[in-house]
Formats: sequence, structure tokens, C-alpha cells
Amino acid sequence: MSLRTTASLAGAALLLLPLLAACGTTDPGAAAPAPSEATSGDCADVETSTGPVTLTDSFGRTVELEQPAERVAVLEWQQTEDLLSLCVTPVAVADVDGYTTWNDAEALPEGTTDVGMRGEPNLDALYATDPDLVVVEAYTPDDEIIAKLEAYDVPVLATKGADAADPIGTMLDTFGLIAQATGRSERADAVAAEFQAHLDEAKALIAEAEPEQTEFVYFDGWVDGGNVSLRPFGQGSLVGELGEEIGLTNAWTGEVDPAYGLGQSDIEGMTAVGDATLVYTGTKEGEDDWTAALTANEVWAGLPAVAEDRAVPFPEHVWTFGGPRSAEKIVDAYVDVFTS
Repeated sequence: MSLRTTASLAGAALLLLPLLAACGTTDPGAAAPAPSEATSGDCADVETSTGPVTLTDSFGRTVELEQPAERVAVLEWQQTEDLLSLCVTPVAVADVDGYTTWNDAEALPEGTTDVGMRGEPNLDALYATDPDLVVVEAYTPDDEIIAKLEAYDVPVLATKGADAADPIGTMLDTFGLIAQATGRSERADAVAAEFQAHLDEAKALIAEAEPEQTEFVYFDGWVDGGNVSLRPFGQGSLVGELGEEIGLTNAWTGEVDPAYGLGQSDIEGMTAVGDATLVYTGTKEGEDDWTAALTANEVWAGLPAVAEDRAVPFPEHVWTFGGPRSAEKIVDAYVDVFTS
């Protein structure tokens, strides 16, 4: 997996990029292990509701469970993180190595069953783990992955990965749906309250620091044919909206896709953001270090933020398409940049 596949835009996004690397699939022959509680330090006394569950997913589909789901398989990283934040350890996850590379907001236990790529999971391996619910990310009610999963006699919860009209609200709605399905709504309310408190505290810290420059652009990138391609996170992106929530201003005003709020640019295009502070992903995967080509570029060197040492990477493993815990890490990264 590379930066070009960090968001599965499924045809809706402006930057629909190919899946470049497959993870190994899992031999379905092993007996399915018993589910366990997530090991987060605040998971000791989490309340779980009982009784039948009926809910409506992100696409108006009715999902009915005889009891809250315990053995949950999940095919996208935001939803994997969400389960762990709810103190539920999934029985199967798509692309475990990719998750652990890009997201450390919630740690997966060692030995979690890997069922292959997020976009093309090994369904035999998935259903060999005996799930009582499969959580998937989709973009339309007739998404192909929903139809494939519905061929099996296991309930499928289809969640919306993103919506540029309300990225923070969509993130929390997805979290809440998974909480309903697993009987962890009380836990979800507590995590959401902690997230809001995190936002409030960060906003106060930014205001107290009174930084001279509050405009920013967050981006990631890759090298394509010897050229550096950049992906600015514009209006409607989760990482962009989180910055604005704490008192900053997203300076990227170019065209973005309607799901993730992602734009596209080259290095020269960044001259349009003027004096804005530049922040970018600090996660590197394998030998794919696009930032080396970036920093060697003369145009990049001449940007005001670069010349003034205001072009700063986020810490590693900050997932910009995640749930409440990833969002808290994004907020912390902004505070470090703008109050130091």
C-alpha cells in the first residue's frame, strides 16, 4: 500500500488512484479464536447492552442482530480504529500491516487475522473467522462490496467513510453506528465527549499562543514518473476541518472531491497558498520517500513557509481518515506546530 491508496475513494473522489500493493491473504483453515476485549487502559469496565439490535446503516439499510455483535470483521481502517476505541477487538481486519504502518491511535493485538486488501478482501478467510457482523465502508447503496458480502449469511453494516459536507459529523456518525451494533453506545458517548474536550482545549491553546500565522495547508504526496504529485487536503477534508475547528484557516481553496475534500497539485501549485504554513504526513512506507524529491526542488525551497522553516511534517502514524482517537492526534499535531 502507498499514499496513493490511503483513501479508498471508490470512484467518488477526484483522485481515484489504483491499489498498488496487495497484502497476503490468510489461510482459512485455522479454527476461529474467541473474541477478546481490546486492551486499552480505559477498557476495564465498559458497559455493553444486551438484547436484539435493529439499526439503520449509512445507506438506509436495516441491520438486525439477535444480540450486540461480538465477533466483528472489518474491512477499513477508520472502522478498525473505531472498534478498538469501543473496546472491541475485531476477529478479522483487512491489511493489518497497512493499518499498523499508518495508524497507531489504537493498537491492534498481535496475531489479528489479516484478510487481505481493503478493496479486495479474501472472503473465504474472512468468513472462516466466524464473524457475527461485517463492517464495511461504502459510497453508494449498491456498492459492489456490499453485494459480495450479502451473499453470505452474516449481517453487513455499511458505513460512509467520508462526506466533505460534514467530515467531523460523518466521522462521529460512523463511530456511533458501530457502537450501536456492538452494544457500546455508552462507551461511544464517553469517547465523543473526550474528543470534544480535546478540541476545546486545543482551541484555547492556539488562542493563547497567538501565532503570527494561522493559515495552513496539509498535504501528502508521491513521486510519479520522476515528478512529485501533491494531494492538498482542502475544504471538507477531515484534517482540514479539524484545523479550522481549533482556530486555524485552511488556505487550500482549489477544487476538491465531494467525499474526502482532497485536491491535486504539483509543487508549483503550492505557490498559490502564499505565506501559509505547510504541514504534511510524516509517515513513510518502505522506500517510498517522496519528501526527498520535494525538498530537492528549487520551487519548494523558495516557498515562504519553507524559507522561514514553517514546513513541518506531522508525527508518524497519524491517520488522517480515522476516527475520534486519530482526530485527537491530528489536533495535537496542529497544536505542536502552531504553539512552538
